[in-house]
Amino acid sequence: MGEYVVVTGDFVCTGGMDRANFALADYLLRQGHRVHLVAHRVAESLMAYDHVVVHRVPKLLQSYLLASPLLDRVGRNVALQVAARGGKVLVNGANCFVPGASHTLNWVHYVHHAYAPEESRGWRRWKAELFHRLNCRAERRVFGQPGMLVANSWRTRQDLVHHFGRSPETIAVVYLGIDGTQFGPLAPEQRLQRRQGLGWHNPTLLFIGNPADPRKGFATVLSAWAEVCGDPDWDAHLVVVGGGAALKGDRLRGLGFRDDVPHLLPAADGLVSPTRYESYGMGVHEAICCGVPAIVSRDAGVAERYPEGLQDLLLRDPRSGAELATVLRQWRRHLPEYPNRVADFGEQLRQRSWDRMAAEIVSLWF
Repeated sequence: MGEYVVVTGDFVCTGGMDRANFALADYLLRQGHRVHLVAHRVAESLMAYDHVVVHRVPKLLQSYLLASPLLDRVGRNVALQVAARGGKVLVNGANCFVPGASHTLNWVHYVHHAYAPEESRGWRRWKAELFHRLNCRAERRVFGQPGMLVANSWRTRQDLVHHFGRSPETIAVVYLGIDGTQFGPLAPEQRLQRRQGLGWHNPTLLFIGNPADPRKGFATVLSAWAEVCGDPDWDAHLVVVGGGAALKGDRLRGLGFRDDVPHLLPAADGLVSPTRYESYGMGVHEAICCGVPAIVSRDAGVAERYPEGLQDLLLRDPRSGAELATVLRQWRRHLPEYPNRVADFGEQLRQRSWDRMAAEIVSLWF
């Protein structure tokens, strides 16, 4: 069996990047490899393996920004030791610089050069701009050295070519996977029962993400929602998950942070995600797997996978409330048709398991 190192912030089953790293680590451990995990948090199920070595990095003041130099240093030290024994290393984006990158894969989930923060005021703006500058500097250092990069979409691959002059041949595209047993459509009677339990009696549209994060595009959603709610026959409701618990408005409800998104998604009638930058878009991926039509920005990574029959769900301008309002009206008008239109695409995505993704990444090591 081999020896591996994976460096990332967290190995947990929440969030796209965290879930993907969890899946890779779990796959390697189930194959019997000795795996070093360098991170702030590691799920208990991974720690239960007797051949896992956890190098826990403290998260200073619960801040990824403050903890990033320590993660970089610990990750590099562990990586160099294991590489000297012939082991293999994977880091995530600019989180760890490992010199002599021939033994290292770099899995890129986000390109900071591709999106500048848009926080408008106060300490949040200062923090976002500082975090952005530091990450951009780290990206120039890490992506500027030779070695194989793994991009989560063709969009991410193009960003790496454009901003860092990387040769396309040095960047492999590996799409994320899914747990098809967790994210899938419900039988009609199950769906009805779940909607009744949630109190969803009208067509229900979900927004998943922090409404306070400008990148997620909630300002566009609010603009579009105000417009469509002016239509006398508009009957859909908007439910916000991931923050905004105090949100209330015309046919709008905030649920705050939730850990039951797999329970909510298949009961919804749609998802809206007008992100201003999205290297991939795991929430959209999960919605489609549940048979739920997802409205998303055309330049999001996941959108490049949309078939011709679902192109009407893609937004040209994620900042345009008027365009989103037009797409929302179309979504509502054709709502009964979407389950059939989404079914084949959802089945296609569910066929790509986390193990299949992990096996493709492992095949890229020299």
